[in-house]
Amino acid sequence: MKSEKIFGKGSITLIAICIAALMFGLEISSVPVILPILEKVLQGNLKDMQWIMNAYTLACTTIPMAAGTLADRFGRKFIFIITLIAFGLTSLFCGFAVSPTMLIAARFLQGMSGGAMLICQIAILSFQFQGKKERSRAFAVWGIVFGTGLGFGPIIGGAIVSLANWQWVFLVHVPLTIVALLLVTYSVRESSNPNAKKLDLPGILTLSVAVFGLIFYIMQGEELGFTSLVGLLIISVSAISFVLFLIVEKYNENPMFDFSVFKIRNFSGAILGSIGMNFSFWPLMIYLPIYFQIYLGYNIVNAGLALLAYTLPTLLIPPLAERLSLKYQPRIIIPSGLFIIGLGFILMMVGCSVRQPSWLTMLPGSLLAGIGLGLTNTPVTNTITGSVSDNRVGMASGIDMSARLITLAINIALMGFLLQEGTLSYLKRTLTNVSGQFSLESLAEKITSDSISTLKQNFPQLSYLDSSGTIVHEALNNGFANIMLYGGIGVWILALLSFMIFGSGKSIR
Repeated sequence: MKSEKIFGKGSITLIAICIAALMFGLEISSVPVILPILEKVLQGNLKDMQWIMNAYTLACTTIPMAAGTLADRFGRKFIFIITLIAFGLTSLFCGFAVSPTMLIAARFLQGMSGGAMLICQIAILSFQFQGKKERSRAFAVWGIVFGTGLGFGPIIGGAIVSLANWQWVFLVHVPLTIVALLLVTYSVRESSNPNAKKLDLPGILTLSVAVFGLIFYIMQGEELGFTSLVGLLIISVSAISFVLFLIVEKYNENPMFDFSVFKIRNFSGAILGSIGMNFSFWPLMIYLPIYFQIYLGYNIVNAGLALLAYTLPTLLIPPLAERLSLKYQPRIIIPSGLFIIGLGFILMMVGCSVRQPSWLTMLPGSLLAGIGLGLTNTPVTNTITGSVSDNRVGMASGIDMSARLITLAINIALMGFLLQEGTLSYLKRTLTNVSGQFSLESLAEKITSDSISTLKQNFPQLSYLDSSGTIVHEALNNGFANIMLYGGIGVWILALLSFMIFGSGKSIR
């Protein structure tokens, strides 16, 4: 079977795939920096902004496994073209959204097409570049471009808004999609697998309901009542769906997940690395722009620049991580990377608690967290795929991606809850004599999205209670300290569990 070369026609294939990878990465990291703008323009609230991000990640959670099966059966090029067209159209819908509900719906559809597009990229590269050296180079270039989308997304998003408007953060993908489609049509060879497995619909449906139910309960539970009949019904359906998912996957002839791989210590230890990165580092990407723009008062470009300290190390450190992984083994590097992420979070908590916080006080923690992510990411991927036989690599990668996206979606919701609860608890301790004047719950929600001047317009009593804005600022700061402490301690616990499970690296008996 003919293998493409990096130079020549193969380079056109690689460019096409890299454009798609860049778009997928940008949609994860460029959107958080414009959330404060979306909140004002679309007249939304913090929960709306959480759903705008989570709609994308939720849609990506279970679609990759289905997309991989469909691509194997009907042709990888054919399914890739469909997903590219869908991604371009849904990006167009995002750009023309006029309400949070419209944007959330468009983002969900965009996430479905993006998740499917990502799986097709990997399948096409694996088929098109079959020589060991050429495949390694192709995936290296693809990884750099994908990482560039993630790493530079905040500043790219900020620059687009400064030069045009927020709509172009989404609309920019339309011309990119057209270019990618032309290149794919010309250069990519069709491929399929005649022995492709059947689609595991019961597994996909039960896992989707379980994850969506849990996230809905976290995000809407306070409004519905965590212990109300509706709230308890939602969390019960989520739990039952998860149990059904485990049963379905155990007895299905073609399971989406083969849980026997968890008996391999290296696989299980590395999966905890996947969970750890998405437990803390990536969810905070949603909330750091709020801190920089609302609390520190930075404009969107300066907020994007401040975020570079958080994201750039994730691009620069992976080559070092590979060398360290070979020298000291992943069972040392992965838990160490998670520990450094946690240390970064604790230092960021300290940095936002000083008398005059700024990007400089946040810099040491931001850099450390990014370094920890860079040390963890590549060894995790390589260990997961390297710990199983060749015929189970696709399934192992599917578990890895699902673990990352499910953890990310859950912790976007949890961090939002902790941010608002931390803000509210400070207000309750400080503003003890405002009962009946206005709702502290409403004030806590608005603090995460409005400037001091806007808050005083909506809550006139604040002009007397908090003329300098000190209480409002400290309340928001208390909320951020909550989520940084949660992220830091949580990832440390996962680092310890990962280290213990790795053990000697032999199979669990």
